[in-house]
Amino acid sequence: MRRRRLLATLALPLAAGRTLAQAPGADAAARESRAPPLPAPGTRLDVPSIVRLDGSRFEPAEADGRVLVLYWWASWCPFCAVTSPHVEQLWRAERARGLQMLALSIDRRPEDTSAYLARRGYTFPSAWVTPAFEQALPSRPRPGSSFPRTWRRWQGICDAVATLS
Repeated sequence: MRRRRLLATLALPLAAGRTLAQAPGADAAARESRAPPLPAPGTRLDVPSIVRLDGSRFEPAEADGRVLVLYWWASWCPFCAVTSPHVEQLWRAERARGLQMLALSIDRRPEDTSAYLARRGYTFPSAWVTPAFEQALPSRPRPGSSFPRTWRRWQGICDAVATLS
């Protein structure tokens, strides 16, 4: 029941029903075409370790036995601007109960990500997606695909996917 409420809270801002035509950067589509397919609900979701913007390191074992929300976003994304306040609300409401979250920014520079988070007062755990992380787990929006993108991982399995579509 708690997991349903978490997903419902996260899905509220996703009701706008919009898509992003293309990510900035001339080579975004080429990089995405080489990326592995997006995981479907019910499939294994292996999340690699990554350094968070605060300097700490996210290790996948931190989320063992807990719900892990993965939230891909960017400071330039207007739909992320709608979704991020809800992600922050979810983080503040559920972190004490063991919710794990990793917000993954696809901004061009980590400095842009940090500045945006500071301006908005967001505290959810965030990391800047490195090329190595992107090779392991697809993150960039494909032309015509939805963004922001949120996945929920429970016991190593992708059990929910939420996007604007």
